[in-house]
Amino acid sequence: MAKTYSITLKIHRYNPEEDRSWIQDYHMEAGRILRFVDLFHKINDEQDSTLAWNSSCEHGQCGTCSVIVNGKPLLACELLVENAVHRFRTTTFIIEPLDVAPVIRDLMVDMEKAYEKVNQVKPYIIEPAPLPVERDVYPITPNELELYVNATRCINCFCCASACISSHKSFLGPNAMLAAIVRVMDPREQEKEERFKVLYSDQGVYRCHSTQACTFVCPKEIDVAHFIALAKEGAIKL
Repeated sequence: MAKTYSITLKIHRYNPEEDRSWIQDYHMEAGRILRFVDLFHKINDEQDSTLAWNSSCEHGQCGTCSVIVNGKPLLACELLVENAVHRFRTTTFIIEPLDVAPVIRDLMVDMEKAYEKVNQVKPYIIEPAPLPVERDVYPITPNELELYVNATRCINCFCCASACISSHKSFLGPNAMLAAIVRVMDPREQEKEERFKVLYSDQGVYRCHSTQACTFVCPKEIDVAHFIALAKEGAIKL
Protein backbone atom coordinates (compact mmCIF):
# COMPACT_ATOMS: atom_id res chain seq x y z
CA MET A 1 0.00 0.00 0.00
CA ALA A 2 1.47 3.33 -1.08
CA LYS A 3 2.00 5.89 1.67
CA THR A 4 1.99 8.77 -0.78
CA TYR A 5 1.01 9.24 -4.38
CA SER A 6 2.59 11.48 -7.01
CA ILE A 7 -0.51 13.10 -8.39
CA THR A 8 -1.39 15.80 -10.88
CA LEU A 9 -4.41 18.03 -10.57
CA LYS A 10 -5.45 19.68 -13.82
CA ILE A 11 -7.68 22.44 -12.51
CA HIS A 12 -9.97 24.61 -14.60
CA ARG A 13 -9.18 28.24 -13.85
CA TYR A 14 -11.21 31.34 -14.68
CA ASN A 15 -10.21 34.96 -14.24
CA PRO A 16 -13.34 37.15 -14.42
CA GLU A 17 -11.32 40.39 -14.66
CA GLU A 18 -9.72 39.20 -17.88
CA ASP A 19 -12.58 36.88 -18.89
CA ARG A 20 -9.92 34.22 -19.43
CA SER A 21 -10.17 30.46 -18.90
CA TRP A 22 -7.37 27.93 -18.84
CA ILE A 23 -6.30 24.63 -17.29
CA GLN A 24 -3.46 24.75 -14.77
CA ASP A 25 -1.44 21.74 -13.70
CA TYR A 26 -0.41 21.21 -10.08
CA HIS A 27 1.97 18.37 -9.23
CA MET A 28 2.42 17.15 -5.67
CA GLU A 29 3.13 14.27 -3.34
CA ALA A 30 -0.08 13.50 -1.49
CA GLY A 31 -0.71 11.23 1.47
CA ARG A 32 -3.24 8.50 0.81
CA ILE A 33 -5.79 9.73 3.37
CA LEU A 34 -5.65 13.38 2.35
CA ARG A 35 -8.96 14.64 1.00
CA PHE A 36 -9.24 16.75 -2.12
CA VAL A 37 -10.06 19.81 -0.02
CA ASP A 38 -6.75 19.16 1.73
CA LEU A 39 -5.06 19.18 -1.67
CA PHE A 40 -6.66 22.53 -2.46
CA HIS A 41 -5.39 23.90 0.86
CA LYS A 42 -1.96 22.47 0.04
CA ILE A 43 -1.93 24.27 -3.29
CA ASN A 44 -2.95 27.55 -1.64
CA ASP A 45 -0.26 27.17 1.04
CA GLU A 46 2.62 25.85 -1.03
CA GLN A 47 2.12 26.62 -4.71
CA ASP A 48 -0.55 29.11 -5.63
CA SER A 49 -2.50 31.31 -3.24
CA THR A 50 -4.71 32.61 -6.08
CA LEU A 51 -6.60 29.35 -6.65
CA ALA A 52 -10.21 29.99 -5.62
CA TRP A 53 -12.58 27.28 -4.43
CA ASN A 54 -15.51 26.88 -2.04
CA SER A 55 -15.80 25.07 1.27
CA SER A 56 -17.30 25.55 4.70
CA CYS A 57 -17.73 22.59 7.06
CA GLU A 58 -15.44 20.21 5.11
CA HIS A 59 -17.26 17.29 6.76
CA GLY A 60 -19.85 16.40 4.14
CA GLN A 61 -22.67 18.38 5.71
CA CYS A 62 -22.86 21.72 3.90
CA GLY A 63 -22.33 20.77 0.26
CA THR A 64 -20.28 23.84 -0.61
CA CYS A 65 -17.14 22.05 -1.82
CA SER A 66 -18.83 20.25 -4.74
CA VAL A 67 -16.66 19.97 -7.84
CA ILE A 68 -16.44 17.69 -10.85
CA VAL A 69 -13.55 15.22 -10.69
CA ASN A 70 -12.80 13.31 -13.89
CA GLY A 71 -16.36 13.89 -15.03
CA LYS A 72 -18.13 12.97 -11.80
CA PRO A 73 -19.69 15.58 -9.49
CA LEU A 74 -18.80 14.92 -5.83
CA LEU A 75 -17.84 16.52 -2.54
CA ALA A 76 -14.13 17.34 -2.43
CA CYS A 77 -14.19 16.91 1.37
CA GLU A 78 -15.24 13.25 1.06
CA LEU A 79 -12.85 12.13 -1.66
CA LEU A 80 -9.65 10.62 -0.30
CA VAL A 81 -6.57 10.50 -2.52
CA GLU A 82 -6.28 6.73 -2.27
CA ASN A 83 -9.95 6.19 -3.05
CA ALA A 84 -9.70 8.54 -6.03
CA VAL A 85 -6.68 6.66 -7.41
CA HIS A 86 -8.56 3.36 -7.14
CA ARG A 87 -11.88 4.70 -8.41
CA PHE A 88 -10.54 6.49 -11.46
CA ARG A 89 -7.49 4.24 -11.97
CA THR A 90 -5.19 7.19 -12.50
CA THR A 91 -3.10 9.69 -10.58
CA THR A 92 -4.15 12.55 -12.86
CA PHE A 93 -7.38 14.30 -12.00
CA ILE A 94 -9.25 16.91 -14.00
CA ILE A 95 -11.04 19.25 -11.61
CA GLU A 96 -13.89 21.40 -12.90
CA PRO A 97 -16.51 23.63 -11.26
CA LEU A 98 -20.12 22.47 -11.23
CA ASP A 99 -22.07 23.46 -14.33
CA VAL A 100 -25.33 24.38 -12.57
CA ALA A 101 -24.61 28.12 -12.42
CA PRO A 102 -22.18 30.66 -13.87
CA VAL A 103 -18.58 30.39 -12.67
CA ILE A 104 -17.47 33.29 -10.50
CA ARG A 105 -13.79 32.37 -10.34
CA ASP A 106 -11.86 29.11 -10.79
CA LEU A 107 -13.89 26.40 -8.98
CA MET A 108 -16.43 28.80 -7.46
CA VAL A 109 -19.90 29.05 -8.97
CA ASP A 110 -22.68 31.53 -8.27
CA MET A 111 -24.62 29.57 -5.62
CA GLU A 112 -27.29 32.28 -5.30
CA LYS A 113 -28.08 31.64 -8.95
CA ALA A 114 -28.07 27.87 -8.39
CA TYR A 115 -30.46 28.23 -5.45
CA GLU A 116 -33.00 30.14 -7.54
CA LYS A 117 -34.52 26.85 -8.73
CA VAL A 118 -34.68 25.44 -5.19
CA ASN A 119 -36.30 28.65 -3.99
CA GLN A 120 -38.98 28.35 -6.70
CA VAL A 121 -40.38 25.25 -5.00
CA LYS A 122 -40.47 26.96 -1.59
CA PRO A 123 -38.55 24.35 0.45
CA TYR A 124 -40.33 25.26 3.68
CA ILE A 125 -43.79 24.74 5.15
CA ILE A 126 -46.11 27.25 3.49
CA GLU A 127 -49.23 26.59 5.55
CA PRO A 128 -48.56 24.62 8.72
CA ALA A 129 -51.21 22.25 10.01
CA PRO A 130 -52.74 23.38 13.32
CA LEU A 131 -51.20 21.90 16.42
CA PRO A 132 -53.21 19.23 18.20
CA VAL A 133 -54.95 20.37 21.36
CA GLU A 134 -52.55 20.77 24.28
CA ARG A 135 -49.47 20.02 22.14
CA ASP A 136 -46.66 22.46 21.33
CA VAL A 137 -45.22 20.35 18.52
CA TYR A 138 -46.82 18.56 15.60
CA PRO A 139 -46.43 14.79 16.08
CA ILE A 140 -45.25 12.72 13.12
CA THR A 141 -45.51 8.99 13.53
CA PRO A 142 -42.50 6.76 12.76
CA ASN A 143 -44.46 5.17 9.92
CA GLU A 144 -45.18 8.56 8.35
CA LEU A 145 -41.58 9.71 8.75
CA GLU A 146 -40.09 6.52 7.36
CA LEU A 147 -41.67 7.22 3.98
CA TYR A 148 -39.63 10.36 3.33
CA VAL A 149 -36.97 10.77 6.03
CA ASN A 150 -34.15 9.81 3.67
CA ALA A 151 -35.14 12.62 1.35
CA THR A 152 -34.70 15.13 4.19
CA ARG A 153 -30.97 14.36 4.27
CA CYS A 154 -30.39 16.40 1.10
CA ILE A 155 -27.74 19.08 1.65
CA ASN A 156 -28.23 20.83 -1.71
CA CYS A 157 -24.70 20.15 -2.90
CA PHE A 158 -26.09 20.23 -6.48
CA CYS A 159 -24.14 17.10 -7.50
CA CYS A 160 -27.40 15.53 -8.69
CA ALA A 161 -28.32 18.65 -10.66
CA SER A 162 -24.93 18.63 -12.34
CA ALA A 163 -25.16 14.93 -13.24
CA CYS A 164 -28.74 15.19 -14.52
CA ILE A 165 -28.95 14.86 -18.32
CA SER A 166 -32.19 16.86 -18.50
CA SER A 167 -31.77 20.42 -19.63
CA HIS A 168 -30.67 22.75 -16.86
CA LYS A 169 -32.85 25.41 -18.49
CA SER A 170 -36.12 23.50 -18.76
CA PHE A 171 -35.91 21.32 -15.61
CA LEU A 172 -35.87 22.70 -12.08
CA GLY A 173 -33.54 19.85 -11.16
CA PRO A 174 -33.52 16.72 -8.97
CA ASN A 175 -32.71 18.51 -5.71
CA ALA A 176 -35.46 21.09 -6.25
CA MET A 177 -37.93 18.29 -7.02
CA LEU A 178 -36.81 16.45 -3.90
CA ALA A 179 -37.39 19.55 -1.77
CA ALA A 180 -40.93 19.87 -3.15
CA ILE A 181 -41.65 16.16 -2.68
CA VAL A 182 -40.51 16.28 0.95
CA ARG A 183 -43.07 18.99 1.69
CA VAL A 184 -45.85 17.14 -0.12
CA MET A 185 -45.12 14.07 2.02
CA ASP A 186 -44.75 16.15 5.19
CA PRO A 187 -48.01 15.85 7.18
CA ARG A 188 -47.33 19.27 8.73
CA GLU A 189 -47.83 20.97 5.36
CA GLN A 190 -51.39 21.86 4.36
CA GLU A 191 -50.64 23.68 1.12
CA LYS A 192 -50.36 20.77 -1.28
CA GLU A 193 -52.00 22.19 -4.41
CA GLU A 194 -49.34 24.87 -4.92
CA ARG A 195 -46.66 22.19 -4.68
CA PHE A 196 -48.42 19.90 -7.15
CA LYS A 197 -48.57 22.77 -9.63
CA VAL A 198 -44.78 23.10 -9.44
CA LEU A 199 -44.08 19.36 -9.48
CA TYR A 200 -46.26 18.79 -12.55
CA SER A 201 -45.41 22.04 -14.32
CA ASP A 202 -43.45 22.29 -17.57
CA GLN A 203 -40.26 22.41 -15.45
CA GLY A 204 -41.36 19.59 -13.14
CA VAL A 205 -40.87 15.86 -12.72
CA TYR A 206 -41.91 14.89 -16.23
CA ARG A 207 -38.70 16.54 -17.49
CA CYS A 208 -36.80 13.75 -15.71
CA HIS A 209 -35.40 11.08 -18.06
CA SER A 210 -35.14 8.44 -15.28
CA THR A 211 -31.44 7.76 -15.88
CA GLN A 212 -30.91 7.62 -12.09
CA ALA A 213 -27.71 9.64 -12.43
CA CYS A 214 -28.94 11.74 -9.50
CA THR A 215 -29.05 8.69 -7.25
CA PHE A 216 -25.67 7.47 -8.49
CA VAL A 217 -23.81 10.66 -7.53
CA CYS A 218 -25.69 11.65 -4.35
CA PRO A 219 -23.08 11.86 -1.55
CA LYS A 220 -25.80 11.32 1.07
CA GLU A 221 -26.89 8.10 -0.67
CA ILE A 222 -30.44 9.34 -1.20
CA ASP A 223 -32.36 7.45 -3.85
CA VAL A 224 -33.42 10.68 -5.53
CA ALA A 225 -34.71 8.88 -8.63
CA HIS A 226 -37.02 6.78 -6.44
CA PHE A 227 -38.74 9.84 -5.00
CA ILE A 228 -39.06 11.46 -8.41
CA ALA A 229 -40.54 8.23 -9.76
CA LEU A 230 -43.10 8.25 -6.92
CA ALA A 231 -44.05 11.80 -7.87
CA LYS A 232 -44.44 10.81 -11.53
CA GLU A 233 -46.82 8.03 -10.45
CA GLY A 234 -48.76 10.37 -8.18
CA ALA A 235 -47.86 8.17 -5.23
CA ILE A 236 -46.37 10.74 -2.87
CA LYS A 237 -49.53 11.93 -1.13
CA LEU A 238 -49.82 10.56 2.39
